[in-house]
Amino acid sequence: MAMKQNRLGNSELVVGEIGLGCMSLGTDEDKAIALIHEALERGVTLLDTADLYDGGRNEELVGKAIQGRREQVVLATKVGNRRIPGQDGWAWDPSKAYILSAVKESLRRFGTDYIDLYQLHGGTIEDPIEETIEAFEQLKREGLIREYGISSIRPNVIREYASRSSIVSVMNQYSIVDRRAEETVLPLLADKGISMIARGPVASGALAANRQPSKGVLDYELEELLALRGQLEQLTHEGRSLSQLAIRYSLAHPSVAVAIPGASSREQLLQNIAAADMPPLTAEEAEMIRNISKAGVYKVHR
Repeated sequence: MAMKQNRLGNSELVVGEIGLGCMSLGTDEDKAIALIHEALERGVTLLDTADLYDGGRNEELVGKAIQGRREQVVLATKVGNRRIPGQDGWAWDPSKAYILSAVKESLRRFGTDYIDLYQLHGGTIEDPIEETIEAFEQLKREGLIREYGISSIRPNVIREYASRSSIVSVMNQYSIVDRRAEETVLPLLADKGISMIARGPVASGALAANRQPSKGVLDYELEELLALRGQLEQLTHEGRSLSQLAIRYSLAHPSVAVAIPGASSREQLLQNIAAADMPPLTAEEAEMIRNISKAGVYKVHR
């Protein structure tokens, strides 16, 4: 069965509903490239990475994997975290000058001359937002990027970009155990015609099939998480595992264009992609999941 395709916002970027978050692929070149090739062969089109992952190495591996296959890929990466020579860690830099220089480094690592979706990797309400938007708009005019978006879980930042820029997507953490986006972010995106890219639909394994969590997440102590998993298991069946149920939940909201579970093994990858072959959740199933899980609200950055 061909994977369902969705448009990002009102752009010309069309993506398979399940993408691949490349951060967890690791640095073993042969393994990472084999996983990316397998994903592409099974209908995945969105590959999401960031200049930050493994100090740029992740972009290089993705670049190697897409040589000769560039046309079938919607290549997404992120910018804004700057390494300062001689210092540990990263500094946040959403300035126009930095974005215009960082994009060239990402293009070089990818070995391509354009990025399909360039995303601001974070953001605060104190940023020089107009200047940041100018940088992305300039890159669009120059043809170095096709579209831009932001990766943020801060409603107040998302609101600014949604009203002031031409972002086509917001990448946001969204799963059965992190439903905060349902309160303000998803309604806002629906209103503005902007798509969500849902990251963490399996919540770092908390909702993975065949895996017993050893710690709690966000609003759930371990005991609560295990109890929730027990209830969710009642909605799984021979053709639909817990991981797949979790991915289908993230895709159930009409503003979510694509879910990007990560995968560090072929087994995980195939389990995730198989969710594309499952029918969408029924309205009753989605409602049942909302009833047994916590709604969650953003406590800060409102």
